[in-house]
Amino acid sequence: MKLEGSCHCGAVKFTVVSHAPTPFQHCYCSICRKANGGGGYTINIMAEAATLKIDGEENISVYRSAKNDRDRYEADGLGYSRRNFCKHCGTMLWNYNARYPDWIYPFASAIDTELPAAPARRHIMLDHKPGWVPVPDGADDEHVPRYPASGLVDWHKERDIFDPS
Repeated sequence: MKLEGSCHCGAVKFTVVSHAPTPFQHCYCSICRKANGGGGYTINIMAEAATLKIDGEENISVYRSAKNDRDRYEADGLGYSRRNFCKHCGTMLWNYNARYPDWIYPFASAIDTELPAAPARRHIMLDHKPGWVPVPDGADDEHVPRYPASGLVDWHKERDIFDPS
C-alpha cells in the first residue's frame, strides 16, 4: 500500500510503500511518549526504506536519544533509533534504526492516507506507562510489559492482513 504523509506545517511531504500498514501497536516507552505526545503513547507502522520519497528533506531534523528504557544502547551504535521530524513544526515523521536498514517506521499520526482499522491492539512497554494514561482492554488486545516476542509483520501475517504486493 502506498502511503502519503506530511508534517503539520506542510514543509515535509513523503511517500512510502507498506505491506503492514495497520496501526495496531501502541508504545508507552518514555521516548515515544515524550517525543510524540498523543495520549501517552505513539503508534508506528512499517514500510520499505527503499521506497521512501521526500519533498522538503531540508526541513527534517533527526533526534537520537542518548538513553532508552533499557538504560543502554548496543555498543555498536546500531541500536540508536533516529526519529525524523520537521524542524519547523516538530511533527514526528518516522523512526529509522540502522540495525534494520530495509525498514522505516512511519508514525501513524503523520500519515495522510486512510489506514486500515486494527482488529485488535497491542500495548507495549507498559512497564514505562505513567499512571495517568488509561490503557484500553479490548477482548483481543495484548498487553506487554516490555517488547513483544513477535514483530509488526508477524502480527499482520497472523491475521492474514499482510499485503505482499
